[in-house]
Amino acid sequence: MKHFINLRDIPIRELKKIINDAKKRKKLRRNLNTLDSDPDQPLKGKLLIQMFEKSSLRTRLSFYIAIKQLSGGALTLRTDELHLSKGGESLTDTAKIISTFGNAFMLRTDSEEKLSTLKKNMTIPLINGLSPNSHPTQVLSDVFTIEEIKKKPISKLQICWIGDSNNVLNSLIEASVKFSFKLNIGCPKKYQPNKSLLKWANKNKGKIKIFSNSKLAAKNSDVIFTDKVISMNDKVNKAKKIKDFKNFKITSYIMKFAKKDAIFLHCLPRGTEVTNDVFLGRQSKVFQQAQNRIYVQKSILLYCFGKLRN
Repeated sequence: MKHFINLRDIPIRELKKIINDAKKRKKLRRNLNTLDSDPDQPLKGKLLIQMFEKSSLRTRLSFYIAIKQLSGGALTLRTDELHLSKGGESLTDTAKIISTFGNAFMLRTDSEEKLSTLKKNMTIPLINGLSPNSHPTQVLSDVFTIEEIKKKPISKLQICWIGDSNNVLNSLIEASVKFSFKLNIGCPKKYQPNKSLLKWANKNKGKIKIFSNSKLAAKNSDVIFTDKVISMNDKVNKAKKIKDFKNFKITSYIMKFAKKDAIFLHCLPRGTEVTNDVFLGRQSKVFQQAQNRIYVQKSILLYCFGKLRN
């Protein structure tokens, strides 16, 4: 049994195996319908239990389709219907009950402490579908998408993030260390990434540069990433924060500083941090990026169950 909580905790050989398996499984589905099972039916009879404490579209859909294609089933719990919220049942007891009924648990949560408590008390794999500090399933899928489009290892590319320092960027920083790729970060000085995470990255030979100028960050990049400036449940002065990021909007002008064949990625949903002409333009691969979540979630599930292909 293996958990999937943060990219930094997973050996690079395992992360690469997940991506390679996802590549093979995507090719095998060219002539299959969405809910047709993969021929090998590797998770037949298995139940994935999901719970969402935060809104979700892509994570919810991709995990549901992923387990179905692997011949398993999915059950989504609503937090407002559980004794956990209504009847005062402890998180520890909830973890043990879920472990009794299900074979894996995917949680999208507003608390790192909840993830830690669940990990200690579950006897089935725990998958982090998003937490305040991390979004590992999203970023591993993004690595898959980049390599699929660029047709080369991500270690040979220069990646750029322009925008807020949030949970997606945290996982991207972890990925940059694991996969050994160059990462430029463009953000206002007072919105720089977590210092302890940067310290970990530097200690582990991370190739990370931080710029307070979006043009310098984008220069010669193969990929430009961004995300919403105002994240879910972001308790800040929203008008002020949007103003602080006015020079970090992704426009066609900013894209010109990247390589001519650079691509634009966004984990979605979008806000005002990117112009329509970029988001809907030829360099944008956001919908391919979203669909690829299915294939990588499948291989993450197989990793957790110890059934990844060699």
